[in-house]
Amino acid sequence: MYLPSFRLDDKVALVTGAGRGIGRALAIGLAEAGSDVAILARTMEDLEKVAGEILKLGRKAYPLQANITQRADVEAAVETVMDQAGKIDILVNNAGMNIRSQALEVTDEEWDTIMNTNLKSAFLMSQVVARRMKETGGGKILNIASVGGAVALRTGVAYGASKAALMHMTRILSTEWAKYGINVNSIGPWYFKTPLTEKLLNDPQYLGEILDRTPLKRVGELEDLVGPAVFLASDASNYVTGQVLLVDGGMSVYGF
Repeated sequence: MYLPSFRLDDKVALVTGAGRGIGRALAIGLAEAGSDVAILARTMEDLEKVAGEILKLGRKAYPLQANITQRADVEAAVETVMDQAGKIDILVNNAGMNIRSQALEVTDEEWDTIMNTNLKSAFLMSQVVARRMKETGGGKILNIASVGGAVALRTGVAYGASKAALMHMTRILSTEWAKYGINVNSIGPWYFKTPLTEKLLNDPQYLGEILDRTPLKRVGELEDLVGPAVFLASDASNYVTGQVLLVDGGMSVYGF
């Protein structure tokens, strides 16, 4: 038997930014693969809706409202998950945001907000959860980065810098934590259909520019991210760590 299991039965996953968009899709996808899922976001109303969908799949859901840019919130959330679920096997650092300011116009507040949301929160979550994983024999950490961290886009210097840093943080953590049985990897999406991109993608000219730079000639569907995420969360990726998987329709090899 050579085919490893892609199933996540008896696993507990924790997904940040899980109230909508990519985080919601990943949380439900992990549940479809068999995992119970702790879901974190700032808005409980969104979390309760996602929790309901997870429960319909026969899995347990643990919705938790938290500001994960604050260490106290992170530690409290992880402690709650450990108390309720008993362990954390999978961490998905998905929480993120963008402010599309030109470089000459970026304010200190914008820079700090993006770095705290996209980078600091992922480090805090990874550090606190990895301490637990170390005690329980290992786990999988998955950072949701962006193709914008690997390819220079025309705008969004703070966003691109945060995602590039997240990718390199992935590599460093993977080398430090391999001895604890913790695999750390990243996924770098290009444009996907989410509430955050809906307005941009409804602009025919903007959409046309995106498709011109995408060899597969389409915008990503959320389902396109779930497969790579389940792979990196499952036993099928046990010998994969420190990697960045760009899920971008070929954009990064085609060029911008």
